[in-house]
Amino acid sequence: MRAMVIDKIASLKDDPAPLKLVELPDPAPEAGEILIKVSVCSVCHTELDEIEGRTPPPSLPVVPGHQAVGQVAQNGPGAGKFAIGDRVGVAWIFSACKEGCSLCESGNENLCPDFRATGRDANGGYAELMTVPEDFAYPIPDDFADAEAAPLLCAGAIGYRSLRLTGISDGQRLGLTGFGASGHLVLKLVERIFPRTEVFVFARSAAEREFAGKLGAAWTGETGAAPPEKLDAIIDTTPVWKPAVEALKHLAPGGRLVINAISKENVDKDYLLHIDYPTHLWLEKEIKSVANVARRDVSELLELAARTSFKPDVEVFPLQEANRVLAEMKAGRIRGAKVLKI
Repeated sequence: MRAMVIDKIASLKDDPAPLKLVELPDPAPEAGEILIKVSVCSVCHTELDEIEGRTPPPSLPVVPGHQAVGQVAQNGPGAGKFAIGDRVGVAWIFSACKEGCSLCESGNENLCPDFRATGRDANGGYAELMTVPEDFAYPIPDDFADAEAAPLLCAGAIGYRSLRLTGISDGQRLGLTGFGASGHLVLKLVERIFPRTEVFVFARSAAEREFAGKLGAAWTGETGAAPPEKLDAIIDTTPVWKPAVEALKHLAPGGRLVINAISKENVDKDYLLHIDYPTHLWLEKEIKSVANVARRDVSELLELAARTSFKPDVEVFPLQEANRVLAEMKAGRIRGAKVLKI
């Protein structure tokens, strides 16, 4: 099969084409697994974090990609949840212990110590074929084309989890700092489930701010700009520290900052030293991180998206252009979600 692989950790500045297009043996599903013929895989900033060494070390060489959609091609021994030909999706959570720990038993398998990530700890969707435990694959509603469904599996699901963790209710004010794939999906989601909530978007590029305005943002501004009102919650989806620290200044008393990022780059790590307690944290403000997604997040988001006609804006590229897509993402040239056609 054709696949793009990560075979070393390197900065994109040093290696602008870190993914290698190779031929690999076709995988075979093990007990409880399914084999998927991959149609598309959406691109996530986490792939940049893996390549540049900001995640726990991947199992090199590894096929990245954790927003894959395709058809079941084969069932492994004991697997029978899906029929051959069923359309399924795979998310960041590849597996967890499922039982034997309180986190899995409470539905928080995203926090399980045995959590394994698709495209990091096991081969992912930048390939023609992949395997996954059948309990960690999700039926794709008929409402979506493959390319529309793929970003929902991570950008959508992690945005949904982030929104739940803000604790906001309809009519409260929400901020989004950073406006990539996840941010634009949160804005669309809020419009459907919190119709009285105004969304304020902070983004570094004029193009992102314009896009947010077209999608219905009540206000847009640069990262350091002050919104016209204090906000009840802010979701940060940026890979650096400055937007998160700036966001704290704009929270209302008792407000919560939810950081939706697997890591923060070191380019402005000293910015953390600029936190001023009265300005940034006083008046019972909170900071909460988001770690991965649980199966509940993916399943609920897919059902909600189908029920409310909630679809991402996507750009589609051939698999062999994955390096160019990553370079555009690194440079901040993002409009909606980027999807690789396998």
